Amino acid sequence: MKTVGNVIWIIFGGLFSAIGYWLSGLILHITIIGIPLGKQCFKLASLMLCPFGKEVKTDFNSHPIANALWLVFLGFGSAVAYCILGLIFCITIIGIPFGKQWFKLAKLVLIPFGAEV
Repeated sequence: MKTVGNVIWIIFGGLFSAIGYWLSGLILHITIIGIPLGKQCFKLASLMLCPFGKEVKTDFNSHPIANALWLVFLGFGSAVAYCILGLIFCITIIGIPFGKQWFKLAKLVLIPFGAEV
């Protein structure tokens, strides 16, 4: 199921989202200050490419200042958008597995520093 889910995910937008996060990470790596943020974008890109069969474990306490800054400037809005997408996908029975993946991505985009995929 996870292979079929990942293929469908990639076809219907996962590849474009992963490329977007990858390019964002590449741009952030240009500056020294943006390198930690760029690493998190690469983490998001890897999960965005193939989310089925992967687990996300978050740990806010490992980097509380970085997570708080990310949460204020980037994470909260993205997490809300991903939760809305998850709710939209969960309307139909066929979309429930994809909705679960959007909720998983919302969890990672909310607190990415110290999170493990």
